[in-house]
Amino acid sequence: MKRLFTYFLQGLLLLGPLAVTLYSVYLMFNYADRLIGDPLKEHYQLDIPGIGIVVLFVSLTLLGLIGQTIIVKPFTWFTRRLLKRLPLLNVIYSSINDLFTAFVGKEKKFTVPVRVCMDKENNLWKIGFITEKKLNEFGMDGMVAVYFPFSYSINGEMMMVPENSVIHIDLSPSEVMKFVVSGGVTKIN
Repeated sequence: MKRLFTYFLQGLLLLGPLAVTLYSVYLMFNYADRLIGDPLKEHYQLDIPGIGIVVLFVSLTLLGLIGQTIIVKPFTWFTRRLLKRLPLLNVIYSSINDLFTAFVGKEKKFTVPVRVCMDKENNLWKIGFITEKKLNEFGMDGMVAVYFPFSYSINGEMMMVPENSVIHIDLSPSEVMKFVVSGGVTKIN
């Protein structure tokens, strides 16, 4: 009986996350389909399964295109010009903007995963990402800036460490980030 229960739990562990993920995706698609499909059904008597998802996808794509070409550039130009006149807000805005750009912008910064020995005596290591390879502006030749994300948080810390104490990790940055942010719980694929 105990072995049967163990098999049941193992099957639940294998199928549970997949079932929850698929069900969540189903609920999201169903919600999107009803959000747009129900008004079409009421007003135009159109009952096409999946039409809500198609309309939502096309609408969001067009909105993204319009936003990037017509709205974003003038808005960004105006905002930056305004913020240059407000020093405190400029510092906050530019810091947040740089953080977003580092994750999803054209100048991604979290692309070089590394490990750094923090305590040789006890063999303690931290995993992070090189964010700047040259720190000459700070008078720190031979040093690199490494960002160490905290587990289960959007926080982290940046340290300037000797370049020769940094060991590159030959894994994808996203896998390393998932591993660190999950506290080492996530498996590396």
